[in-house]
Amino acid sequence: MSSLPVDAPHEPPRDDAAAATTAALINARIDRLPATRTVWMLVLLLATGGWFEFYDLFFTAYVGPGLVKSGLYSTTTASFFGFSGLGAFVAASFAGLFIGTFFLTRLADRYGRRTMFTASLLWYSAATFIMALQTSAGGINLWRLIAGIGVGIELVTIDTYVSEIVPKHMRGRAFAFVHLVQYSAVPVVALLAWWFVPRAPLGFDGWRWVVMFGAAGALIAWAIRRQVPESVRWLAQRGELERATRVLAKLEAKVEKQSGRPLPPAVVSTAPQRAEKARFAEIWQPAYRSRTITLLVFNLFQSIGFYGFASWVPTLLVSKGVTITHSLLYSFVIAASNPFGPLFGMAIADRIERKTLIVLSALGIAVFGSLFAMQTSPAMLMILGVLITIGGTLLSVGYHAYQVELFPTRIRATAVGFVYSMSRLSAMFSGFMIAFALRHFGVPGVFALISGAMVMVMGAIGFFGPRTNNRPLDEISH
Repeated sequence: MSSLPVDAPHEPPRDDAAAATTAALINARIDRLPATRTVWMLVLLLATGGWFEFYDLFFTAYVGPGLVKSGLYSTTTASFFGFSGLGAFVAASFAGLFIGTFFLTRLADRYGRRTMFTASLLWYSAATFIMALQTSAGGINLWRLIAGIGVGIELVTIDTYVSEIVPKHMRGRAFAFVHLVQYSAVPVVALLAWWFVPRAPLGFDGWRWVVMFGAAGALIAWAIRRQVPESVRWLAQRGELERATRVLAKLEAKVEKQSGRPLPPAVVSTAPQRAEKARFAEIWQPAYRSRTITLLVFNLFQSIGFYGFASWVPTLLVSKGVTITHSLLYSFVIAASNPFGPLFGMAIADRIERKTLIVLSALGIAVFGSLFAMQTSPAMLMILGVLITIGGTLLSVGYHAYQVELFPTRIRATAVGFVYSMSRLSAMFSGFMIAFALRHFGVPGVFALISGAMVMVMGAIGFFGPRTNNRPLDEISH
């Protein structure tokens, strides 16, 4: 796809053709920005909001033994859909995530990235606080589902937001950095669970303390909102070109001052610009149909492999004969490795093709998971658990960046919310599937299920996924 350098006008357009030209120029001006402190700070602020969402996602695993210990849940159930079993708690989490991603992420295309980022963070925090006060499995499941709705909206909004505020040459590193920050929540929740879950400080079950800490995200929501501007690409797509130009000019001034040199010329992609509102039906048109189907298949299976281990680590260890206290200690060691995957990703994410990273990560999960199932040594369980975790986090870094690159700005949140919702749906049922496999086939049965899912992931992306590295978003989506 050819492109051409253009100077940056600041006058608002007077017709549709001029509006499309100005919108394309705004996108090109973002892509020419060097990776200065200001750009990284915007990414950090968004990642900080996402930290609490990852804390929420992963405390499912670490409070599980405490919920069982308190008598509110059982580890497994006699029937497949037993709602008093731990699988129901996991399912409630992902049912909420499914509702949020499938039905509500399109609100970010309608009302803006910043608005939905803040609203969903507040939603999740309030629901999580209420969940911590419940005294029955039914009450916990209900509020867990409600909290999951907010998390589902938030995670897609953050991915969309980050893809639109960073230049093309650092998208991979930016997503790796976001995951580095977000995954640092996992050792925190594991450590808190290790401290609190076996105990009842002040007569309050330890798992409740762990959950309530996650509700603190509401305290920083408004502080982040004041520091992060609305997505300039979204503003331009909506026709708010004066505001988009004003916000971008401020950003450019800061970046230029920090870089100490003039910004390079903006190189505008010749891919046609379409100033249209988001329409769900568009993702089924020939231009995007194959991508939509590929990502639906991918997300259907990736969540089984990823959350099948991450959400069940302590319980799987207990099933291999490890005591609850030691399982939480081992789980903390495994959880502490979560940031290392994204840290490694920062070094390679813009050097290795995104689809290749996804395929290799899925292969690692399958291989190391199969070896984990055969081990009894605590040392080997921890080593292989760490390797599975690093594979999972690299997979997450790759696909979170990848799927937002495949659709245009006007439908980015809508499309990603839809395809990503499939992972929430499969993860919801994976809770029951893992519990069923664990009950009837033990830990080897669990990892046979996980390995099969990873084979499907490798096939979907490896054969049908397009290449995206270091290409303008407009060019990829066209």
